[in-house]
This record gives sequence, structure tokens and C-alpha cells, in this order.
Amino acid sequence: MQQPHSSRRKFFGQLLGGAAAGTLLPAGAAAAATPTGMVREPAREIPLRDAADVIVCGGGPAGTAAAITASRLGARTRLFEVHGCLGGVWTAGLLTWIFDFNKPGFTRELVAELDKRDARRHQHASQFVYEPEAMKLLLEELCAKAGVKVQLFTSAVAAQRAGRQLTAVITESKSGREAWPAPVFIDATGDGDLGAHAGCGWDTGRPGEGVPQPLTMNAVAVVRDAHALAEYISFFRDVQRHIPAVEAFKRELQRAGIETSYGHPTLFHIRDNLVLVMINHEYGVKATDAAALSAATVRARAEISRVVAALRQLGGPWAGMQVVASAEQIGIREGRRLHGRYTVTRDDLLAGARHADAVTRPTFGVDIHALTPEGNKQETISHGGFKMKPYDIPLRALLAKDVDGLLMAGRCISGDFIAHASYRVTGDAVALGEAAGAVAALAVQNQKPPHEIAWADAALALEKLRARL
Repeated sequence: MQQPHSSRRKFFGQLLGGAAAGTLLPAGAAAAATPTGMVREPAREIPLRDAADVIVCGGGPAGTAAAITASRLGARTRLFEVHGCLGGVWTAGLLTWIFDFNKPGFTRELVAELDKRDARRHQHASQFVYEPEAMKLLLEELCAKAGVKVQLFTSAVAAQRAGRQLTAVITESKSGREAWPAPVFIDATGDGDLGAHAGCGWDTGRPGEGVPQPLTMNAVAVVRDAHALAEYISFFRDVQRHIPAVEAFKRELQRAGIETSYGHPTLFHIRDNLVLVMINHEYGVKATDAAALSAATVRARAEISRVVAALRQLGGPWAGMQVVASAEQIGIREGRRLHGRYTVTRDDLLAGARHADAVTRPTFGVDIHALTPEGNKQETISHGGFKMKPYDIPLRALLAKDVDGLLMAGRCISGDFIAHASYRVTGDAVALGEAAGAVAALAVQNQKPPHEIAWADAALALEKLRARL
């Protein structure tokens, strides 16, 4: 006797592979042969929307920096973001903790603006805690003031080229499918979505097996008295006190009968009685696999809820602890690394490489989170087995190798697995975005592709812009 689920599979197989394929074609069109397991989508005309000088895809740390810089330098700039706010991992991801931020330019402007809003804690020059809601408003205000045209709830889903030249990005949103032309584009999607759609080569994960670094879901929780939990909160009263706080927090988790998936469970103080809870790792999940991302998100949110409930049951200073919000977007450490005209490698970090076209100099060390649950029990975070020296990232690593008219900014630039584990943090993402925005604006002004712009000219333009602000 045939099982019910088997009958359903057969029915849907016939539906998609047979008669239903014809229903997707325009009326009167003949049904063409379709490979098994595929559905043929009919060709259609896509509305061509207003042209821009520079189009930035991805409104995270790199994308907002790129768009604001390009617009300030005179380029008509359009910024697309998939979420309902700007900031990416800072806001939709509730990161709250910033690394490698002691750099000239836009990073310092952000720090000054956050301080005006009393929205920054543990005010170390290179790393600090910020308030996600304040960051959302700040980035929106800066984009509006610079004249950036921002469109939220919009995904880059395809691209058009004329030979090697990228000519348009195609988006999907509530407005449908739309095409947006420009002479220069910046991929700041984090996962290299635009570059992949445009035909760029890319890598992901550890060489050989392609296993990426784990994901992390963050959450904001409220406690009755953060001062009563000071022993367990990293950097709360001492900007150097991290590992002792982690170990103390682990002991409390053990007392609650909980072992977290992340071997370095951490609490950060946001303000008043709000804390960030960072206790989750999701292993072996590729950023390009929507089904796997979905399952990881559900698991992660459940773990956070379970951990906070267990802590609450301890009573004492934990009594009343409650999750206020979990991240809209699970934190992704590693997506696609697009191929550029230079690849930043482990050797660059070993040597402390210097380049004439250096756009920024990362100082954050190699930070490889364990790739498996078993590895997490042995070494939660690896530093690659060597001491990194601060190194230059050249403009060439931001220039797409396989496509003209395309720059990359943020963690999708051209680098190997080891180097990426250093430069992927958001302080470097901002600096990379600022550089990409400057080069893009100059490319438009000089009617040249980005790869023909000298970094010295872009650096001078940035210097003059900073002097005006």
C-alpha cells in the first residue's frame, strides 16, 4: 500500500514537472521542455527606475559608511537594505560591541555622535558598547543629511552586465522586481550577494571543506540591578576585565544546570539595567543557505530563552531577568569572500604588509571561533597559531576581479580564511566602506571605472572632506 506522504511527493512531482510548468508561461505560449525538478520562469520586462551615480547594496556598517561618503563627495547615491533599519549587525543583529574602531574619519565621527547622545559605554578608543536604538537613529539622520536615498526592505536578487561592466542591480521588494542602473556599484551585503549575482568568483569557509565560522544570535535582556551582576558582566567596572567575568558567568550557568553552545558566554552592559546576552553558537551553517539559516535562528532563539529562564530561576541578582528582544538577524561571521584584484592573506598578517594603496590598517587579531561543537569544548577561539602584526588592506582587495564597476566593502572583500578572521570586525568594515565610497565618487566625477582611480587621489578627497566636517 502506498504511503500518504509518498502519494503527495508523486503529486507535487507531476505538478511541477508536467502540466504546471505550462501554467507559468504567458497565455498561448507553447510549453518548452523543462529539466526534471525545475520550473521554467517566463521572461518578463522589469521596470527601469531612476539612475544613480553610485548604488550601495547593504546598509550595515560598511554600506552606510560607503553611501554617506560617496554622497558627501557629490555622487547621487542610493542605498538598499534588506532589513527595516540601517546598521546591519549593529542594529538588526544587536551586536552592541564594537572592535578596532580607533581609526581616522567616519569612525571618529560616529563615536562623537554617539557620545553626544549618551549612547556609548566603556569608552575605550578602539572598543566599546553602544545602544542599538541610538545607532539606528544616528545612521538614518546621517544618511538623510548627506542626501543618500535609502530604500529599506529591499534585496538585491540579480544583476545585469554589458561585457565585464556591471550596468544594473535588480531588486525585489513589496514594490515588485525593479532594475536600478548606475556606473558604479558597491557590494556591502556582507555575504557578497551582489558580486555573486554579477558573476564574481568567491570562496567561503575553511579551505578544502568550506566550513564557515559559526553564527551567533544576540539578545538584549533587562535585569533588576546590573550593579548586582557586575562580577559577571565583561568590562563593567574595568575595561580590561573580560575573561574573569566570562569564567564567573560560566560558574553561574553551571549552577543553573546550563551549558551554552558558545564556550565563552558573555554579558555586556548596554545602559541602566539593560544587558547584552551573547551565549549562542550555530555550527556549520552557510550564510547562503536560507533553510539552514532559518533552522539555526529558531534553535538559537530557543537557546537564549532557555538560558535566561534558567538564570532567572537562580533568584538573587538574577531574579526577574527577562529577554527584551532577540536579534532580527542572526549574526553571520563569514559569507562569501569575493575575488578581488588583490587577496589579503595570512602572509600579510605575518609580515605586517604595507601597500602604497592602503585604505586601512587592521589591528584586531585573528579570531577564529571553533567550527564544530566538539572543537568548541577544546578551543573556543583560535588565533591561528601565530602573532598577527597590524597590516594594510590595499584598495585592490576592494576591486572586483571579474567585473568592472564593482567595489566591495566590509567582510565580503577579497581575502583568505585566516585574514578574514581579523578584518571582519565592524571598525574595519566602516573604514573599508568609507574608502569604497570615496573611490566610487571619484570614479563618477572622472568618468572612469573604479579600478582606474588612484588611491592617492581618493585619500586626498577624504582628507579635504574630513576638514570640512
